Amino acid sequence: MLMRPLRLAGRLTLFGTALLFCATLAAVVSVTETVARRNIGRAPFARTCFGLACRCLGFRVNIRGERPRTTTLIVSNHISWSDIPILGSVVPLRFLSKIEVRHWPVIGWLAEQAGTLFIRRGSGQAGAARDQIARALGGGESVLVFPEGTTSVGITVLPFHSRLLTAAITAGVPIQPISIGYRRGHHPDPLAPFVGDDQFEKHLVRMLKEPAVEVDVILHAPVYLTADEDLQSQTRALHATVQQGLADIHRGTGDTGVQPDCQPSRPHLGGT
Repeated sequence: MLMRPLRLAGRLTLFGTALLFCATLAAVVSVTETVARRNIGRAPFARTCFGLACRCLGFRVNIRGERPRTTTLIVSNHISWSDIPILGSVVPLRFLSKIEVRHWPVIGWLAEQAGTLFIRRGSGQAGAARDQIARALGGGESVLVFPEGTTSVGITVLPFHSRLLTAAITAGVPIQPISIGYRRGHHPDPLAPFVGDDQFEKHLVRMLKEPAVEVDVILHAPVYLTADEDLQSQTRALHATVQQGLADIHRGTGDTGVQPDCQPSRPHLGGT
């Protein structure tokens, strides 16, 4: 019983130190931008900070597949707030996040400094968000979206919404599907999902009290969406890829289906 509070205290200390470092780095970058009067690409700095946060939080991240070699719209299943630092440590990218995250203590400010694109859910702003994503992609910045639109319990993948995916067609970039899964004792981790009305601070404490969780990330082969083919069919194909990857994670298998050179290909339109 003593181990849990000791583990919590140790990880909170490390996490707090990491946040202080990241906040200082973000402030330095911001001041440098002001003095130099030019924008500085923040993705490499954000990736460093995300990686540091993952280590402090006790995530054991296993990566399978190849990272994108070009600007890419990345789509992933969504289980928890922790998906963001984990995936952000794997690939330099920008995120699309609900606007509520901006108001989280410290985390929200850091997310904004990292270039997160915020959207107000249910407000009819999908078109504006799609344009934001397309501009970021056109500027050479990879962007991550969660097409489920909400978090799941991490056992299956909810249906994908297609409305934001057309940003990849507009920008002329591929989409790379990613599967992420959390395991504890060779079973889906019941603590990782951040669902319903759960509060960030309480969820964080629950996670930090427990031993390290295994996180598997599968980077699947990138594909191009095409405007002359049915968008819903292409979206279902992406969903099927991510669903299969999550199933592989929980079965402990390693077949990622990634092409050796990770070159974008046409999506398989067989549906789910």
